[in-house]
Amino acid sequence: MTTYLSRARQAGLAVGTLALLLTALPAADAAGVPRAGGPSWCPAVAGHRVDCDTIRRPVVTGRPELGTVGVSYAVVRHSAPGPAKGTVAVNPGGPGEVAIGKAEEFAGGLAGLLDDHDLLLVDPRGTGRSERMPCGVTDAEYRFGTREQQRDAVARCARTLGPRAQGLTTAATADDIDAVRARLAVPQLTLYGLSYGTYLMPVYANRHPERVRSIVLSGAYPHDFDPLARPSAQAVSLALHRICERSVPKACDGEKAVRDLATTAARLRARPLTVAIHADGRTYRERFTEGKLANLLYEAASRGVGMAPDQPSLLGSVPWALDRFVKGDTAPLRRLAQEEGASGSTEDQAPYIGVVCNDYRKAWAADAPLPVRWAQYRKALAGVGQGGFGAFSGRGFNEGPTDGGDVCISWPRENTARPLPTDLEMPDVPVMVISGDLDANTPDANGRAAARKFRDSAFFSVRNVGHVPELEQSGCVTQATTRFIRTGDPGDTSCFQRVAPIAVTPVGR
Repeated sequence: MTTYLSRARQAGLAVGTLALLLTALPAADAAGVPRAGGPSWCPAVAGHRVDCDTIRRPVVTGRPELGTVGVSYAVVRHSAPGPAKGTVAVNPGGPGEVAIGKAEEFAGGLAGLLDDHDLLLVDPRGTGRSERMPCGVTDAEYRFGTREQQRDAVARCARTLGPRAQGLTTAATADDIDAVRARLAVPQLTLYGLSYGTYLMPVYANRHPERVRSIVLSGAYPHDFDPLARPSAQAVSLALHRICERSVPKACDGEKAVRDLATTAARLRARPLTVAIHADGRTYRERFTEGKLANLLYEAASRGVGMAPDQPSLLGSVPWALDRFVKGDTAPLRRLAQEEGASGSTEDQAPYIGVVCNDYRKAWAADAPLPVRWAQYRKALAGVGQGGFGAFSGRGFNEGPTDGGDVCISWPRENTARPLPTDLEMPDVPVMVISGDLDANTPDANGRAAARKFRDSAFFSVRNVGHVPELEQSGCVTQATTRFIRTGDPGDTSCFQRVAPIAVTPVGR
């Protein structure tokens, strides 16, 4: 469901194309509000003043012995004279994706909204310009490891963090954002969440309801998402059908592509590939299993779809690569895995692992001992009927998500936070939820479920785009979100169905 930290960073994660945001930030001349500019890391945004600062926050509220952590923020000020009409707080996903470092890209995607609205960017604790809370697990190590190695890395991360692991939660990040809001004397925020940000921003709304004016959720999923990720597994097949059916001229057959996927998954279950991946100056020999295939097709293949529809893409190449694999040629699929893996980095994964393993819903009881957890997890998998995971096996697919399946099963009961409740009360404010109909990461089914959590919400599915629909190039989506932020009404959204289909590599007959 989430966008993996360094992968999102490498892909730009839509943050440069968003037309976001709103709600009331006064000019920076009141007592306690930082002066224009600030520390040397404060970003420059052409045509706008940017104010930056860092506040100290408790690592864990009520545990002063665990110390404090610095949380940094930037405010991109509106350009027109007079006070701002609103302030929009944006979170671009992750968990743990940076916001401040993308200030210029955000501003570039805001079109006319930043003429009279301010933009608030907060780097979550442990990331970007905020103070680090490392646990010694790198991005590349975590991504390219076997499932057993990933589980071991999670346990090692928790041991390294100790009781400070309790401070890496969505609730803590939400409270950090509100502390910044209070520091700036902003009455309310418009919340704009992308990917994991759609999980974070409703938590903020639950904890600080009187501070919320409206909400936009892009690439959304609810807090009570399926811990076995069945909607994502099924959406992979649906995306293959759609890109084949919509390709002009017709490049592939959707039914055949799904059969090829099932065959490929079964062969990888029996005999995984070994794929050499070059990342962060090293070469990793990845064991490419059914789970790695699942991750490639539900997460990586969903990212950036629609950004350049006439150009080659991972998703558009999948039917051809599967066809070649079934016919005995593994090179195309290997190449897709290698190209995706090249974005691996040395970034520490504590902000990602901490939030995922502390907060997310699991298929086992958090307070259960490890043997009982395993029994509960296996029982949950066994209880899924045939076809519940589309073309994948249940166990194979659930070894793919780096934020789900069994990856957190060894996260300790001691010195950690309990999972977030799934029935959070939400304020009665206008909410716009959007999904891409080619997104298997946060598919339409999850977006609709997220929208149902609010009394005054509207859900929109955007044709021919993947994870985070604002990436599409016509400006249709950003115009609608901008209007919603200004008026509470997105206006005419018929253009959501006119986005051009993506290019698909022809499958040989």
